[in-house]
Amino acid sequence: METVLIVEDDPSIRLGLQKNLKFEGYDVLTAADGERGLQLAIDRPPDLIILDIMLPKISGFEICKTLKKNNINVPVIMLSAKDQEIDKIMGLDLGADDYVTKPFNVRELLARINAVLRRKRRYEKERRAERFSFGAFTLDFKGQVLLRDGQAIETSVREFKLLKFLIENRGKVLERREILNKVWGYDYFGTARTIDNFITKLRQKIEDNPEKPRHIVTVRGVGYKFVP
Repeated sequence: METVLIVEDDPSIRLGLQKNLKFEGYDVLTAADGERGLQLAIDRPPDLIILDIMLPKISGFEICKTLKKNNINVPVIMLSAKDQEIDKIMGLDLGADDYVTKPFNVRELLARINAVLRRKRRYEKERRAERFSFGAFTLDFKGQVLLRDGQAIETSVREFKLLKFLIENRGKVLERREILNKVWGYDYFGTARTIDNFITKLRQKIEDNPEKPRHIVTVRGVGYKFVP
């Protein structure tokens, strides 16, 4: 269940949005002033924030600045009675994903919320596709680096490509010739021994006990299989 934080000092608007969002299936947090809203955003980062600009204690603009400064990347839809273009530009420049002026149509706001969260889901899915984690290790496909507990482990270009290929075909038994063709290229005239040497190097880097590997498993007479 996705969580939406409503930071709004008008009790009728706050309650109305809370009821509508709960009806739509969202978990809802509320705050009546900027200080409480910022605290909730930091302590319990929601999936989206509906943020009024004119708030007691801390303004919506200041909340956006603080979130950005602390690298809290939560989508924000700003609400405001201010419909001046300069206010909209300021809000969007501070990192807001959308800007809705009061009075507003609830159904339209809900549609905007759904649109922002769809983009967030798509972005997170793409981010997950760029990385694969197993145990203490993460292979960052985009950055082309192997991490252990967040720290980079030195790997050669070929070692990285080999591990990436094994992970992309995890659970599947891969023949040595197939691995050689896909990782080294069809014009490479190597032998199965080439692959075995690189597998040994990788095991020394990712296996607790390279002699009894858990992740890169030998399938006798065939090749290798990656087990997460």
